[in-house]
Amino acid sequence: MQKLKTLFVTLALLTSSAVMAHEGSHDHPDLTMLMNKDLADMPGKEVIMLSVDYKPGEVETPHKHEAHCFVYVLEGNIVMAVKGGKEQHLGPGQTFYEGPQDIHSIGRNASKTKPAKFVVLLLKDKNKPPVMPVD
Repeated sequence: MQKLKTLFVTLALLTSSAVMAHEGSHDHPDLTMLMNKDLADMPGKEVIMLSVDYKPGEVETPHKHEAHCFVYVLEGNIVMAVKGGKEQHLGPGQTFYEGPQDIHSIGRNASKTKPAKFVVLLLKDKNKPPVMPVD
């Protein structure tokens, strides 16, 4: 349990430095840790599953995960892209993928009036933080 609390605090701190809300506010998406699991058949790897809530108009700053990152949209509409890729407009039931070398260049709520919610699953090295800012 302590490991999960430590991971959640670390994730919140890293995400708050890597994410900012629309119009310069220092808020960040609401994150809920759903799962943190070591993978016994893949030594040194773990899975983190999060629920992410974007406030209306929320925009993320560019960041990376150094993980396989799978996104599944539950509610609302979001816009996602990796550096060098095309913007993808996603609604409920749609998915998005980022690879370990990708830079998440665009992440935002497509609506300025309605919230959006999605689940993120990260398959990553245990010794790497879940979110890292980029220059």
